[in-house]
Amino acid sequence: MQDDEHPKGSCSGTLITMATKEDILEQLVEEYLLHQGYFVRHNLKFLPRRDHPDFVSAQDSNHSDIDVIGYHPLRSGADRVLVVSCKSWQSGFDPAAEIRHIEQQKVVRGREAWRSFRELVIPKWSEAFLSTVESATGQREFTYVLAVTKVNGDRQLWETKASFREAIGGNPIKVLDLRQMLDTIAPALSTTLAGTEVGRMLQLFKAAGFRLGADN
Repeated sequence: MQDDEHPKGSCSGTLITMATKEDILEQLVEEYLLHQGYFVRHNLKFLPRRDHPDFVSAQDSNHSDIDVIGYHPLRSGADRVLVVSCKSWQSGFDPAAEIRHIEQQKVVRGREAWRSFRELVIPKWSEAFLSTVESATGQREFTYVLAVTKVNGDRQLWETKASFREAIGGNPIKVLDLRQMLDTIAPALSTTLAGTEVGRMLQLFKAAGFRLGADN
């Protein structure tokens, strides 16, 4: 989900690939998914239903969005659909600190910590999130992926947190960092034009002799 509540755009219709996004991390996620055979869709908006008993118009009238959804027609189970929330925080992602901020209702980065992860914390937002994923992909089984620049600490604290998994229907959670994505993308780069702007940039880096991914 975006780090604020200002939408960057929308996409409608069937699952498609879009090559131009404002957020570089989203572009890198797309390139990562394309290399694994996923079809990609961006910025799917979701909002609690107005007849939900906990709906509060003043708080729940601004859409959140799912940054990236990847759909792989040849995979099954939770691997068929990857639902990705991108957090391009330059300081990285500290699972223990973020959980503490949420549980203690702290204000971080200028707003309540839970707002960055509302689909994992607030039931009415969880319901809307699950419904949007199902509407886009035809299934409620998926892997929830948090894409970050780097992980500061133990990612399993986030991936195994029971309340988060319960909020998204018991589906698995994965924290994916920039290095992991580059390690997957770099070996597969060729001279064939990449599908995203960031992919083409990485091709240029490789052509210029920069070492990317695990070889760096």
